[in-house]
Amino acid sequence: MVTEIYRDAWGIPHLRAGSAAELARAQGRVTAGDRAWQLEIERHRAQGTTASFLGGSALAWDRFARRARLDDTARRCFADLERRDPETARWVRVYVDGVNEGLADSPAPEFARTGLTPGRWEPWTPLGVWLATHILFAGFPAKLWREQVAAHLGADAIGLFAADGPGTSGSNGWLVGGERTVTGQAVIAGDPHRWIEDPGVYQQIHLSCPEFDVVGLAVPGVPGIAHFGHTGTVAWAITNAMSDYQDLYRERLRRTGVGVEALDPDGVWRRAVRHTETVEVAGEDPVEVEVIETGRGPVIIGGPEGLDGDPADSSGVPVAISLRHPPRVTGDLGFAALLPLLRARRVADVDGAFDRWAEPVNVVQAADTEGGVLHRVAGRVPLRAGTNSLRVVPAWEPGHEWRGWHVPPRAGLTDGVAVMANQRGPAAPLGVEFAPPHRADRITALLAGKERWSAAGMPAIHTDTHLASASPLLDRLDALDDLTPEAAALRDRLLGWDRRMDAGSADAALYAAVRGAVVRRLAAHPALAALTTPPVYPEVFQPWLALVPRVGFALEHLLRAEELFGIDRPAAVRAAIEEVALRPPAGVWGDTHRLAPWRALEPEQPYDEPGLSGDHDCVLCTSGVPGLTDRAARGPAARYVWDLARREDSRWVVPLGASGVPGSPHHRDQLPLWLAGDLVPVVTDWTQLKKERDV
Repeated sequence: MVTEIYRDAWGIPHLRAGSAAELARAQGRVTAGDRAWQLEIERHRAQGTTASFLGGSALAWDRFARRARLDDTARRCFADLERRDPETARWVRVYVDGVNEGLADSPAPEFARTGLTPGRWEPWTPLGVWLATHILFAGFPAKLWREQVAAHLGADAIGLFAADGPGTSGSNGWLVGGERTVTGQAVIAGDPHRWIEDPGVYQQIHLSCPEFDVVGLAVPGVPGIAHFGHTGTVAWAITNAMSDYQDLYRERLRRTGVGVEALDPDGVWRRAVRHTETVEVAGEDPVEVEVIETGRGPVIIGGPEGLDGDPADSSGVPVAISLRHPPRVTGDLGFAALLPLLRARRVADVDGAFDRWAEPVNVVQAADTEGGVLHRVAGRVPLRAGTNSLRVVPAWEPGHEWRGWHVPPRAGLTDGVAVMANQRGPAAPLGVEFAPPHRADRITALLAGKERWSAAGMPAIHTDTHLASASPLLDRLDALDDLTPEAAALRDRLLGWDRRMDAGSADAALYAAVRGAVVRRLAAHPALAALTTPPVYPEVFQPWLALVPRVGFALEHLLRAEELFGIDRPAAVRAAIEEVALRPPAGVWGDTHRLAPWRALEPEQPYDEPGLSGDHDCVLCTSGVPGLTDRAARGPAARYVWDLARREDSRWVVPLGASGVPGSPHHRDQLPLWLAGDLVPVVTDWTQLKKERDV
């Protein structure tokens, strides 16, 4: 059978082939045509070679990628996949063949601008892309932050700063069982929260062959549909489980005449793997990177001589920190789940597929047309001491080894629904810090407001802007007296505010201004001065160590704590509202809360940044950094509604468009809908599609 490529009105690719292998080749080829520049960026990120054409600004990532051995781990995982699951390995190879074919014909203008020629993808490149995308997903650098807090404020202070930190990503997801829908069949809906990128991190796609027919959101550069899919008889979706499955070890290293040795827990110095790599930097001299790996894992911070400018820790030991994470230990990234997901017909099939899942650790929700439902955690979380989850632990001391794997928890529905928004839920035994419960509680309350739901009603939940986390600050404002008339009027106005972070709301803008002023004043207090200067760790970890974002995302805890290191919080809140009353924002929330997508290369023709509704703790989770900027780089990277009654009644949308090619009519055509909370139809009727070509 000839492989056929169709498009719908939004440029979304629909592929039809005679076999799964032919379909994989077509998926790779079409993805390369639509997202060539994006694919090359991801390949270079996985290899640690982005600085070779992006310059010094990309060097920090390349250093990390080399030291963390991302490319080597991808190679290992693919070799293991070939041994354990040769069918999937062949399928990945064919996808890569398609990518290489598509890159050869790429129209992406960015290549001409940078002088870059598309390179060759290897069979393990999709695994490297997956690993590079998710290596920081579980937020292991938060352990570096906790070390800082414990060192300067004491271990008891760690909990005060617990929050969904600036480096983590989350999602909303909810499953409404058939007993709570108008059709009698389940509906699954939600939105993954990630960095908003241009092109987007998800690709809408339809894959059809005699074995399966699936619509879903693919990760460009990775075959199949891993996170969000609908086969017609079963649908699934995921949220970040907020589990802790990556450990940091403080290492004792020493140089010998032949290399580097590390002190192991049994008191024996053992040879570490060591070599050097050269990172090319456009417009600058190449940089040498020393790569060291101990029995725990790759050393990602410091080395035998410590860090430049900070060679030793408080005990006098040179700083060297290694990373241990499941794929490096097991040689498995979970790609064996991808083909079974495409072939799934019932919830039991999805469940079995996710038994093979590895990373990242997710909460899965699924439902089928026979009434089956699923709510479980999927992925590998090691069994080890509790201190491993909290802090950087000493590699040379016994008791911090891994002792097997947690059994992934499972849960059911409550009143016919299941809601997961990164709060403490079924994954609670597997993690340390979770998102505040506000999004999950709000979704639950909204679902409880109607006895029967339809797919068409779900966008109203996607776009809810109520900000429950405003309460602690508003309570502090309510307790103030002896304010100036201007500040008292502002206080009274905020106390009467409906707590909705709508783009057109002047009250939301005023609240955000006061919140930002409070955050800056708390962060500037002398009691926290020791946290203002982070250690000289690599630049890639600095977002987790910056004090203002940490205060901003933990503001609820900091305002509600019984005592806060002698900080006069009423005085800080008073000064903040007086400050804003003197110079209030002139406009509305959307004037400053604007979409700021990440781009590897800035466009030749700048785009206007549209104003956004929502905020970090709203269901409509569009995240700025309180106290630092209202511009939002994180938000819903897609929205979806999977209807099990009729797949064609399902809906979806992405922030920009299906095409990653600037100037394409489908590069940004979904943006107005995404901003308005609207969705586009999921089309599965081939007669409604326009045939593009055969391959």
